[in-house]
Amino acid sequence: MTDFYQLKAKKPAGDVLDFNELRGKTVLIVNTASKCGFASQLEELEHLNKRYKDDGLVVIGFPTSQFKQELSTDAEISHFCTKASKLCTCQGAHFRLTDTTIPCLTNVCLQNYGVSFPIVAKSEVNGRNSNEVFAYLKKQSKGIFGTSAIKWNYTKFLVDKNGKVQRFSPITKPKVLTHKIEVALKA
Repeated sequence: MTDFYQLKAKKPAGDVLDFNELRGKTVLIVNTASKCGFASQLEELEHLNKRYKDDGLVVIGFPTSQFKQELSTDAEISHFCTKASKLCTCQGAHFRLTDTTIPCLTNVCLQNYGVSFPIVAKSEVNGRNSNEVFAYLKKQSKGIFGTSAIKWNYTKFLVDKNGKVQRFSPITKPKVLTHKIEVALKA
């Protein structure tokens, strides 16, 4: 695969996100995990999404369990990212969401990140079974010490309108990317 716009990603409902539809857009792709300590970055990602969406930014979340910090199903992931109640009542073993009681995740209460950007189906980002999007992105922009493997959740890839890829580490907070996003949007 030599062109970003030839890629596709499976959505949770089974339909496909065709990257050809992203042509002419600036795209921020992030591998996400609901139980990760960096999950609060979802709030900043949503802020960037709302701030720059009308200017041509598309944020896409790619959930992965490769670091053992993602929920089991796409439905649980979607609920976590978009509809979890801020008023959960965590009592150690279980907590109550608006209409469901589910096991507490390491005694951390879920928050409502109000994500409105696309979250695709859970997939792998490393190894033989890596989804084609991350296989492509890793070839285009190496990580620390020139390695290609994704080292942790919330690795970010910014793809400009011409398909040029920049990579950012999990510790890079989304709001730090504001200037780079603005430059990419103007390119």
